[in-house]
Amino acid sequence: MTISTSTKHKRTIKLGGRNVVTYGLRTQFWQDIYYYAMTSSWPVFFVAIGVLFISLNLLFAAFFMMGDKAIGNMSPNNFLGAFFFSVETLATVGYGDMHPQTIYAHFVATAEIFIGMSGLALITGVMFARFSRPRSSIVFADHPVSHQSGEHRILMIRMANARMNMISEASAKLRLIRNESSPSLGKFRKIHDLHLEREQHPMFVLGWSLIHIIDKNSPLFGATTESLKNVNAALILSVEGVDETTNQNQRARQYYPCELIRWNHRYVDIFDENSEQTQHIHYSRFHQSEEVKNS
Repeated sequence: MTISTSTKHKRTIKLGGRNVVTYGLRTQFWQDIYYYAMTSSWPVFFVAIGVLFISLNLLFAAFFMMGDKAIGNMSPNNFLGAFFFSVETLATVGYGDMHPQTIYAHFVATAEIFIGMSGLALITGVMFARFSRPRSSIVFADHPVSHQSGEHRILMIRMANARMNMISEASAKLRLIRNESSPSLGKFRKIHDLHLEREQHPMFVLGWSLIHIIDKNSPLFGATTESLKNVNAALILSVEGVDETTNQNQRARQYYPCELIRWNHRYVDIFDENSEQTQHIHYSRFHQSEEVKNS
């Protein structure tokens, strides 16, 4: 049996806190333009549109210059004038001073107007999709914590809704992913579901602490930082709910490498109440934890 070791089509992606290098998967940029338009940052998106706009106008200005006096009243009477006329044509502005005056120029202008109208519709659609895409405001604690509570050890992860609006019927799922191997399957990454004490929250407005009991049925039973590191273990937390302000689904995900788990720690309390029974929440302490002695 021969095993391919080709290093063609190399790609590097960031998964959680580590880099993953893949080989042999071809990417078709022109088939994924919409994906790149949706996932790029706003500055990159607008720069790409600007570069495309300038390039198209330079191209059509060259086409106009190839004709014999294709543009009437062209000012200035050089390539720059043809470029400005292309801008007016592509944008379908039509100031009326410069105009196509040959059959060749009319054909070029017709093609440019078609591209301009189609491009404007496509860019408008992508911008609307980017603006209307729901974005989660859920904040996750920097570190999961684990300590002994009664007869069992527990794992806790704290979350907060930074927007402080109503996310109804929120649900959470916690999973452990780690390296495993078997004689029949070889090496692979296996995902284990971690049972949560409460997987749903009817009104997720402020905070939510997820608790997993590490008993004999838990994949984390008897685990240590070293043993988890040896199998490249990590926690994956997924949260989903309905934003009642926009009536859209909200989704958030957090990836915790095993090194981030703070053993024998608990989260610092962020709730205070004064004499008037008014509750105060100090999110400045949200990511802080403290050691639990004799745990």
